[in-house]
This record gives sequence, C-alpha cells and structure tokens, in this order.
Amino acid sequence: MIPVTESIERKSLADLVAAAGPELTAGLGIKAADTGTAYVVLVKALPESAIVVNRTIGLGLGAAASDDEIDAIVAAYHAAGIARYFVHLHSEAVPATLAAKLLGHGLEKTRSWMKFARGRERPPRVATSLEVRRAGPSDASAFGRIVAAAFDLGDAAAPWLAHLVGRPGWHVYMSLAGDEPAGTGTMYVDGEVAWLDWGATDPRFRGRGGQSAILHRRVEDALDLGCRLLLTETGEAVPGDPQHSYNNIVRMGFRPDALRANYAPPRRTAGAP
Repeated sequence: MIPVTESIERKSLADLVAAAGPELTAGLGIKAADTGTAYVVLVKALPESAIVVNRTIGLGLGAAASDDEIDAIVAAYHAAGIARYFVHLHSEAVPATLAAKLLGHGLEKTRSWMKFARGRERPPRVATSLEVRRAGPSDASAFGRIVAAAFDLGDAAAPWLAHLVGRPGWHVYMSLAGDEPAGTGTMYVDGEVAWLDWGATDPRFRGRGGQSAILHRRVEDALDLGCRLLLTETGEAVPGDPQHSYNNIVRMGFRPDALRANYAPPRRTAGAP
C-alpha cells in the first residue's frame, strides 16, 4: 500500500512532466519513467541545483525494490549527464536494506524533507500588505520566473512552470505588491486530497507576509472544495536554518507527519542542494 502522502506528490510530479508538452519536453530533455516501484524524472537541460525536479519518488513502496531497479535508476541519471539528483526513501520502503544499497551506489544521505498534514480545521487569519489572488493567463510568465528563481531551476524552467497556470487539477496563486508580482503558490487536488507546492517569493518582497497569506488562501480553498486531507512539505528543521517555511506551515495548522530521507550523489558545485 502506497501512503497517500507519497501518491499525491507522485501524481503532481507526473502531471508537471505532462504539462511541458512536446516542444518543451524536447528542448529541456525531459524524461520520466516508472521503474517498477519508483517514478523517475530526468531533466537534462537544467542546472545541477534542480533537485526538486530531478528526483525519484516511491522507491520500495507498494512492493520491494530490486537491485536491478536501483541499478537502472542510477544508470539513467548517469547516462543523461545529470550530476545531482535526489532519490527519496520513505520509512515504509522495502526491503530494509535500501539505504545501504543506495550508499553502495555512491549516493550519500542528505537533508531530509518533512511532510506535513492537516484536516478540515479553518486556518488562523494572517496579516499581509500584499494582495493574493488566483493566477490567470497574464500571470503565467511571472509565476514561472519567480518559481524557477526561488527553487534554483534556472531560467529555462520558467516557461515549463508557467504551463501550470490554468491546467486542470492545479490551482495557482500569486501575491502582488500593487501591480508587481511578488510571490507564488500552487495546490494540486486529487479527489479529497490537496497537495500544496511551489511556494516562492521574489526576494524584493520578503518579510511582508505574502507566503503566509498564499498558504492561508490555499487552505481555505481546499476546504471549500471539500478536501479532507491537505499535505505539503519543506526541508527538515536543522540547526542554524531560520526555518521560515517550516514555521509558516506549522502556524497554518499543519502537523509534522513523516520525515522522508533523501539520497544524492556528492556535490560537485558549491552551493548545490
């Protein structure tokens, strides 16, 4: 049984891949495949820091992952020339030797991601000097630009991300300072489950409550749509990190649900995630 906390994220990632369309898929070198238990995404044209798309999710969930599957995943990234990627490892993944097998392939354990969940409680009110609204076609370019910059995906990823605006299943939000785009957030809805993702702020507009306001709006809209489970994630709490996203999520009524390990090749570039 695959946990819903993983299945909804996997669906949203697969739909992001589908959103690219033939032209961008070819131009960015996007490939995705099911390898048995896992879903593997490879995007050749993005920088080494683009680990939020160059990643593998679901390994060893629903069935035991084989040595051949792990071999195929590592070989696929190597053949594509992708030096940095994440392989997620959920606590319920089998066999129990998966972590050792990933280490044996030269990967190393890096910062984990915390999954958060909440139910149907109304969120607390927030204060912001920014306007928050649903994104329309005229916002697509700014949405792609802000997200690509915030997640270190490179300028080439911006047109791809822009395709999420207006896409079925996706609810895309923008914050604005007057007429100036300031921040972003998305919500992918599948049945009664909502996956909140792609929260980002233009550095010029940080500290004005925009991310809390966009998170609040997404929670309210998810509840109005009848969603019973709302999920999101961010990096685990570590010493020396201000944990702005982590704290915003907790303040909005989410509770830590599961800490998911990440394995990656050693960094080649200073500052890579």
